[in-house]
Amino acid sequence: MHTDLPTAEFANIHFVTPQLAFGGDLSPHDAELSGQQFAEIGKLGITHVVDVRIEWSDEQTFAEQAPHVRYLHHGMDDAGQSVPPEWFEQAVSWIEAAWAEDPDAVVLAHCHMGINRGPSLAFAVLLALGWEPVEAINALRSARSQANVWYAADALTWHHQRAGTDAQTAAEQHAALAAWREDNPLDVVRLIREVRDEEDPF
Repeated sequence: MHTDLPTAEFANIHFVTPQLAFGGDLSPHDAELSGQQFAEIGKLGITHVVDVRIEWSDEQTFAEQAPHVRYLHHGMDDAGQSVPPEWFEQAVSWIEAAWAEDPDAVVLAHCHMGINRGPSLAFAVLLALGWEPVEAINALRSARSQANVWYAADALTWHHQRAGTDAQTAAEQHAALAAWREDNPLDVVRLIREVRDEEDPF
């Protein structure tokens, strides 16, 4: 786990490695804050963005205001559904290609609130980088206290299929992940309510 990581003052993101950030989106209701967040994303050196929201896209904004940033809109719902391995494969492969082309590339994986979808993709990326599942999810939660990472088990299944993990090891890692989640619960309903109150207090 990295201890010396960039930090954001305005942007709703956190770094889990020097080259991987994850979190939420630009403020949807405060234009001034949104501008500050967008500017800070650039100052933090982010070169590639994977936007996993199905409900919005900032692709045009990046194309117009930060054309040097590569942008992948790879939306999915956040309804507790099962996420197919293909979804993780497409996004992680895109990120791996970015690092193969530029080893210094800095990637941001984000959703709307930064609770489930963005953190789950970041979890998949850490698995692809060789992190152990519990090490990875613990690092995400340590970096961002509201990271619930709901789709971590689906990401782990994808990783096992990709890596050809044997059945016993796969079962042990899923059990360890489930035990970690049981030991580290989050009140997601409260978190969502708090975010919505911050976005639209009236």
